[in-house]
Amino acid sequence: MPEVRLVGPNGEQVGIVRIDDALRLARESDLDLVEVAPNSRPPVCKLMDYGKFKYESAQKDRAARRNQAQTVIKEMKLRPKIDPHDYETKKGHIVRFLNQGDKVKVTIMFRGREQSRPELGFRLLQRLAEDIEDIGFVEYSPKQEGRNMIMVIAPLKKKSEVKGTRSQQRRDRERREAERQVDDNAEESATTAQE
Repeated sequence: MPEVRLVGPNGEQVGIVRIDDALRLARESDLDLVEVAPNSRPPVCKLMDYGKFKYESAQKDRAARRNQAQTVIKEMKLRPKIDPHDYETKKGHIVRFLNQGDKVKVTIMFRGREQSRPELGFRLLQRLAEDIEDIGFVEYSPKQEGRNMIMVIAPLKKKSEVKGTRSQQRRDRERREAERQVDDNAEESATTAQE
C-alpha cells in the first residue's frame, strides 16, 4: 500500500501514513489533500483548503506584478544633418524620457548619399551620449543596421526609484495647494471683515 509523508493544516508533521488514511483525515477535517513534493520518497502531501491557497497565491502574484516596474523603450529618430535647435528639442525629449525612468532607442536615419557617411551619425550619437551622461548611460553602443544607426540609452535611476520620487513630488504639490487654499480663505475672510 503506497504511503505519503503527511503535513497538517498548520504545518505540523503528522508522519508517514497510508494514502487511504490521509484521504480520510482530509475528509474529516473538511480540507483537501494536496501533493506538495511528488519527487521525494515518500511523496509529501499537505492538508489544506486548496481554493483558499490558489486565491492567496493569485493575490501575491498580482501584488508582485503591481510593484514591478514596466520597462518601456521610447524611440527618438534623428537625421545626420539635424539643425542645432531641433537637436536641442530632441535632446530635451530624451532627457524627459530618461528622468521618467524609461530607456530610449535613438535612431539616425540615413537617406541617399548620407549612407556613404556613417561617421556623421556616429559623431552625432557620441555627442548626444556626452550631453546626457549625467542622467543616462549607453546600454547599446551605436551600430549600423541597414539605412539606420541605432543606439540605446538607459537611465541611471531605476523606474521604481523614479516612481517613488514622483509620488513624493505629487504629495508636496498637493500640500502646497492645500496651504494656498487656506491662505486664500484667510485673505477672503479678512477682506470681508474690513468691509
